[in-house]
Amino acid sequence: MFTTGCHLSSSRGYAAMARDAASISANTFQFFTRNPRGGKAKDIDPADVARFEETAADAGIVRFLAHAPYTLNPAAAKPETREFAISTLADDLKRMEATPGQMYNMHPGCHVGQGVETGIELIADALNTVLAPEQSTTLLLETMAGKGSEVGGRFQEIAAIIERIELSDQVGVCLDTCHVWDGGYDVRDDLDGVLEEFDRVIGMDRLRAVHLNDSKNPLGAHKDRHEVIGGGFIGNEDIEAFARIINHPLLRDLPFFLETPHDELAGWGEEIALLKSLRND
Repeated sequence: MFTTGCHLSSSRGYAAMARDAASISANTFQFFTRNPRGGKAKDIDPADVARFEETAADAGIVRFLAHAPYTLNPAAAKPETREFAISTLADDLKRMEATPGQMYNMHPGCHVGQGVETGIELIADALNTVLAPEQSTTLLLETMAGKGSEVGGRFQEIAAIIERIELSDQVGVCLDTCHVWDGGYDVRDDLDGVLEEFDRVIGMDRLRAVHLNDSKNPLGAHKDRHEVIGGGFIGNEDIEAFARIINHPLLRDLPFFLETPHDELAGWGEEIALLKSLRND
């Protein structure tokens, strides 16, 4: 089954997100657990969760992806910034258990001049603090564009974090097509080569989701600016690049999440329809 959706607002609750997803023929969705720039999370309403479960079942929605706020930086130099990241991660993972068996995605962090190795150690330490044996949520580390002091712009950095995590069975990876393209991985003209490297360095068994985005920037720009599907450097010259991604035997059974720039649901609905037309089912 082709599983695709987009990023939705969580302000009206889980059930509303499921209805919004269904309205554009999506069968999955992503949302921020709280304001993307930080802040207190809205209390989870058990009645809303119950309505979500009913709505999701009717819409064929089995999995969703929650996204940590951008402000979290477990690799920060300031202890208070790391403590905020750890406390927020712990709270988010606890809240995720209201909807068991789902996925939670995070940007690994920025080493802010301390060096990549120090950043890797701090991120792993934070995850070793927040991950619990009893949790049902899978935490995903997102591949990054390598902008500034970001950790995770190379597959080797993601692998190094995972190698240091004690409960590594609870950790996977979300591959962002815009990020890896901006990071220098040519998913347009050498998708097989990129996935072979991913498998060799991290392992394809770790890949649990794909952020499907075009890029405003040329290959290796390290800038991270998303574009609509077919409107950027990946798909504008060759829309079949996205057909190759969503039909690749190593990717086709994963959930795909659009993070493309639209102001209205209809824009994502049009992209989902386009992707379905490119899908070989």
